[in-house]
Amino acid sequence: MGLIRQLLILALIAGLGGAAWTTLDPLAEPDSGAAPKRGDRETRVVVVASKVDFVAERVRVKAVGTARALRSASLHPAAAGLVQAVNFSADARVEQGDVLLELDRATEELAVELARVRLADADRVFRRLQRLSATGAAAQVSLDDARTALEATRIELRRAEVALADRFVLAPFAGRTGLTEIDVGDRIDPGTEIATLDDRSTLLIRFEVPEALHGRLGIGASVNVAPWSEADDRIAGEVVDVGSRVSEQTRTFVVRARIANPDDRLRPGMSFRVGVDIEGNVHPEVPEVAIQWGGEGSYLWALTGDVARRIPAVIVQRQAGRVLVDAGLKVGDLVVIEGHHRMREGVRADLLPAKPAHVGPLQVRIEGAGS
Repeated sequence: MGLIRQLLILALIAGLGGAAWTTLDPLAEPDSGAAPKRGDRETRVVVVASKVDFVAERVRVKAVGTARALRSASLHPAAAGLVQAVNFSADARVEQGDVLLELDRATEELAVELARVRLADADRVFRRLQRLSATGAAAQVSLDDARTALEATRIELRRAEVALADRFVLAPFAGRTGLTEIDVGDRIDPGTEIATLDDRSTLLIRFEVPEALHGRLGIGASVNVAPWSEADDRIAGEVVDVGSRVSEQTRTFVVRARIANPDDRLRPGMSFRVGVDIEGNVHPEVPEVAIQWGGEGSYLWALTGDVARRIPAVIVQRQAGRVLVDAGLKVGDLVVIEGHHRMREGVRADLLPAKPAHVGPLQVRIEGAGS
């Protein structure tokens, strides 16, 4: 009897254990009336995929630039002499043609008057001989000599007028004058700098770019600059000049960009932070989470139609959670971003219809290959 009781207890424990195993199995499926088949190809899983975009490679260039005025001149007198008047002050606004400085000019004014008198006399002689020549009372040779003398006196008058004009220093263009060390009574000559003149309505920002980008940054490209003293003040500009040479020492080439300065707040010589976005070749762009790594390097799973493919993908550039890749993708392809562990080469996919309010990656149901 003791042996029979022990056998009954063992059978009861085995039955309870089997029932508990059946109840706790998380992979158990409800009884559908037919036993599941091993390797059933209709097993389906849900993954998340994203559409492939094609965008240009973007290189961000950061540099330090130096400003200069759109037009800038160092003013010198055309002749030597004694300063008679200084008609400007530091940082004064002047217009083109304004008289900035005057030299003593008494001698030059007398020379102009004398040239005018000689011209008037030569003109009277020429006209008299011209009338006499018409009646045959004057030789042609005398008339020709008178014509030559008339032209010579005209040239002398123009020369005297030029010498008189050289006693004035005029503004060659509109702008702002710089500091001057010249005072009335100073004797100056053509080697003496009177002042500088800058047209600051527009500034040119000069900066250097690595030689690897030569040919990819052209005239008209957009730039943004900010003064070092006001880093948050971004100013839009455009490239107007690109250097034709690469420096052997720095391996860079010079670029100049133009920015507006309507409020005259910026000054030539200031330094700027310069930023330029340069676009390169177009590549497929995918979410960074789509990239997988294996023994042969990086790859991703792509869906063409309803077929999954494993495609090698070389990362070209990372851009804020997305990457540009060199991969055999085309417009319309989808790349898997969740559920990579169930992917197999040649797996077929069914796209689930997107919900009307759904905004984001597409959900895809994939047919498993079975195990």
